[in-house]
Amino acid sequence: MRQADRALADHLAAELADRLSLITRRFDHALLIAADATPYAEAVAASGRVGTLTLAAPPENDDLALPPEGFNAIISMADLHTANDLPGQLIQMRRALKPDGMALIALFGGDTLSELRQSWIAADSAGHGAAPRVAPMVEVRALGGLLQRAGFALPVIDADRQTVRYGDALALMREVKTFGFANPLSERARCLTTPATLARAARHYHENYADADGRIRATMEVLWAIAWAPDESQPKPARPGSATMRLADALKARDVGD
Repeated sequence: MRQADRALADHLAAELADRLSLITRRFDHALLIAADATPYAEAVAASGRVGTLTLAAPPENDDLALPPEGFNAIISMADLHTANDLPGQLIQMRRALKPDGMALIALFGGDTLSELRQSWIAADSAGHGAAPRVAPMVEVRALGGLLQRAGFALPVIDADRQTVRYGDALALMREVKTFGFANPLSERARCLTTPATLARAARHYHENYADADGRIRATMEVLWAIAWAPDESQPKPARPGSATMRLADALKARDVGD
């Protein structure tokens, strides 16, 4: 378990460095999109995989304003979970990549902040009724489908699950705002959260998700995706019926009918 000060950003930067180290190619011009780019830019520079690195902050709207085929790689770190139009931003990234360019994406998804969701539900249910409090998260399978719909080739997605610890529930809630986890949905409650509701949520969190030393646990599930702008040089799936060997022969299995 990790302390929450900068452990999460440092962990993401270390993961980014590890993933870049597995890629044998070098990218002449890459774009890094991140709210706080410093730890990620350092990881990219240390990898030696990128020539020129351009930094960009997440847009206030959904327009990334990227030039067509302007980059050999686009790296998006801990931002896309806040996008109002996630499919649209993925399409913009694909169009901004040169053929066979790489998109490397990290965003929060899955079971992220499941403990906080449950605590808010318990607090609201005891008061005026439950309302969405934390933005919904994309699932692994859904992200793969979105990448394919955006026109990417060869997408690969995996999930990295971490437990981060906070001194108390209020510290976690402050971090929620920093990472953009607060709920942007139009169905969210419009009234201010009352002190009584906040106290109920904090109490439920500590009663159900605290360790022996009093610190609380928070689940963070980071979805990592790598995908490529289409290019003729990329491997293509074989057409149905084109196999030159029987499956039984390939598996060295005895054909019962012989």
